[in-house]
Amino acid sequence: MDSLTQIVLGAALSAAIAPAKHRRAALLAGAALGTLPDLDVIPVNLFTDDPVARMTWHRSLSHSLLVLPFVAWAIWGWCRARGGRVAESPKRWFWAMQAALLTHPLLDAFTVYGTQLLWPLPMKPVMWSSVFIIDPLYTIWLLIACVVAWFWHERRMAQPALLVGLGLSSLYLGGSLWAKHRVERDAAPALAKLGLENAPRFSVPTPFNTLLWRVVAMTPDGFVEGERSLAADRGPMQFRHYRSDIPAFTQVNGYPAVHRLQWFNHGFMKAEQQDGRLLLSDLRMGAEPEYTFRFAVAERDGENWREIEPEQLKWSADVKQALPAMWARIWNEPAIVADADAQMHPLQEATAMRARVHSDTLK
Repeated sequence: MDSLTQIVLGAALSAAIAPAKHRRAALLAGAALGTLPDLDVIPVNLFTDDPVARMTWHRSLSHSLLVLPFVAWAIWGWCRARGGRVAESPKRWFWAMQAALLTHPLLDAFTVYGTQLLWPLPMKPVMWSSVFIIDPLYTIWLLIACVVAWFWHERRMAQPALLVGLGLSSLYLGGSLWAKHRVERDAAPALAKLGLENAPRFSVPTPFNTLLWRVVAMTPDGFVEGERSLAADRGPMQFRHYRSDIPAFTQVNGYPAVHRLQWFNHGFMKAEQQDGRLLLSDLRMGAEPEYTFRFAVAERDGENWREIEPEQLKWSADVKQALPAMWARIWNEPAIVADADAQMHPLQEATAMRARVHSDTLK
């Protein structure tokens, strides 16, 4: 999640757990601890300029549930040794610090980016992908609670405000999981109709909301992409098919950077050739044809590809145009294609052709 959200979550939790007379100090301490894991970008960027390494090492060691409890314990021990508030109420402050630090990676796991919760175990990053990295409807309740607790820290209303803020934000997070379940339930029959019932897939909300969702499923020659609005859509989901350069990707998938990317994004990638270079796009963040993370990983060398140092390409999409279109799509369902045969998915065409060939062979 964005830094502001992590700050107010850490602050609200810490202030709710610490003694009331330490509330302002707890707000500041929780805010600092809540944003601490994201400071891993500083050492990562200092040690490498490889964009793939920078992307995939973020949210690793600094976000591990096997590491952070010891970090929180060490900070608590240092503060306790110095005396003051922590020494005055060590148990409350111990749990305040643990909560502020450990909830950071857990909240990040609700996004699609990928959080290595059990680093250094060789597990794929967790991506529950039920909220966008910035979601005002999650953050606002925590922000209000922190403001109330800061200005009225000595009044009774401060603690209830913190609990209400934490409760409402948690309910919103739970609601995002329900929304994701409903979207995936609606996508299942449409994908099954395309012969993709067992295809690798993911669903993710569009920016700043949990009403409009994007669903992507991988195919043998690329992927399909569709949207689902929980506010407007009532008919079956519709998917658009896009091709990926599978032969070129097969030639480069042994490159260390490509292997690392494939592990990190669970294989949700698109390969395409552009100006003699092979580009890999992370399908999880963005939408066709623009993606947040696009890397040039190889150059054409005759009939083959030559490995190059990964280069991240800039995002050229016009956000000012994309947001109004997204807002309109939330409230309007697109027309359903009437001629299903004219819009037959390439996989359906291939399946139908194989069925005809098999039938002719039997005859």
